[in-house]
Amino acid sequence: MRNTMQNLFLATVVTAFAIFLPGTATGAMTTPSSPAYPVESVAPADGSIVGVAAPVTVRFAAAVGDRARAEQSVSVTAGAALPGTFAWNSDREVVWTPSGGLPAASRVTVQVGTTQTRLETDGGITADADLSAHTFTVFVPGEPPRVMPASMGRPGRETPTGSFPVLEKFRSIIFDSRTIGIPLDDPDGYLLTGEYAERLTWSGVFVHSAPWSVDQQGNSNVSHGCINLAPDDAAWYYENVNVGDVVTSHW
Repeated sequence: MRNTMQNLFLATVVTAFAIFLPGTATGAMTTPSSPAYPVESVAPADGSIVGVAAPVTVRFAAAVGDRARAEQSVSVTAGAALPGTFAWNSDREVVWTPSGGLPAASRVTVQVGTTQTRLETDGGITADADLSAHTFTVFVPGEPPRVMPASMGRPGRETPTGSFPVLEKFRSIIFDSRTIGIPLDDPDGYLLTGEYAERLTWSGVFVHSAPWSVDQQGNSNVSHGCINLAPDDAAWYYENVNVGDVVTSHW
C-alpha cells in the first residue's frame, strides 16, 4: 500500500511541476538528423544518475539563428521518444524539460546531432515539506519514509509552495543576502558558508543544513525562505538526493 501511495504521490507532483513550466515547444522529440549547430556541452553529464524531473541543458558552440532547427536536432529517449518542452536561456543555451517526468529506474539517451549522452534515473525519490507541521519527509523507494524536523520561511519571507525539482547540489556554498535583495548592513543581512545544500529555485530557495536554527526546527518557521534541516539530516539528504528529484512544499 505504501509503494502504491508513493507512486501516486510521485506521479501527481511531477505532473503538477510540468504544468507550470514555461516552454517554447511541446511534444515528442523527433529523431535528430545532421547536427544543426555544433554542441559545446550537454548537462547532466554522461553517466549521471538523475531524478525523474531532471531537465537537459544543451549549450551550443555559437549563437543559434534558427531555434526550431536546433530543437529538432535534440532527441531524448527511453526506449521511445519522450515528450518535453524547450525554453531558451540565451541564444546559445536551451533547456529541455520532460512533460510528466522521465521514467523511473530507467536508462535515458540524449542525442543532440552527433553528440550522445546516457543517463540513468533513480527510483523516484521525492520529498514533502509541510510548512504547517514543520517537517521534511523524504520517500526513497523500498525504504520507510524519513521524517525530519525542519524550519521554513518566516512570515513575510515564506517558503514558496508547489513542486520543485532539485536544480543543483553543493557540499558547501556561500549564502549572500545581497543575492535576494537584502544588504549586508540590514538587520536581516547575512554572508555565511552553508553546507549540504540543494537548490530548488533560481531565486535562491535551498534545502540546507542550518545548525543555527535546530531549536526552532520542528516547531516554528524562522528562515529567509529556505528549508532548514539539522546537520545530520541535511547530510543524509545530500547523500541520497539527485538533481531532478522533486520537492513539494505546502501548508
